[in-house]
Amino acid sequence: MEPRISLITLGVADLESATRFYEECLGLPRLLTPPSVTFFELGKIWLALWSWESLAADAGLAAEGSGFRGFALAHNVRSPAEVDALLESVAAYGAKITRPGQPTDWGGYSGYFTDLDGFLWEVAHNPNFPHL
Repeated sequence: MEPRISLITLGVADLESATRFYEECLGLPRLLTPPSVTFFELGKIWLALWSWESLAADAGLAAEGSGFRGFALAHNVRSPAEVDALLESVAAYGAKITRPGQPTDWGGYSGYFTDLDGFLWEVAHNPNFPHL
C-alpha cells in the first residue's frame, strides 16, 4: 500500500448544515457533487460529507453510537493569532470549543473544537511543521 490518504469521509447528521459550516466558515473549496454527498478538495486529499446513516450502511455497521471517536483531524496555521481567530470563527458558526488556544509542551500553540456533528479538530501553530 502506498503511504497516503486519498479521502476522509465524515458521517453527518444534517448534510446541508455541515456543508455550510465547512464551505462558509472554514472556507474549504467545494466540488460539484450529487445532492446526497458533498466533496471538498484539499490538495491531494478530498474531504467528503455524507449522511451518518448512509455511511454506516455503506460500511455494514449500525448507525448508533456517540461520544469520543478516538481520533482528531488537525489544521495547522502560521501563527498563534490564526489559531485564536479560527477558533472564534468556528464558535460563531455553532462549533463547540473544547480547549481554547494555549501554548503547548512541544513549543507550539493549539486549541480544539468539535464541529456540528461532534468531530474533533485541532487547530495548531507548529513552528516546525514543514507543510504550510
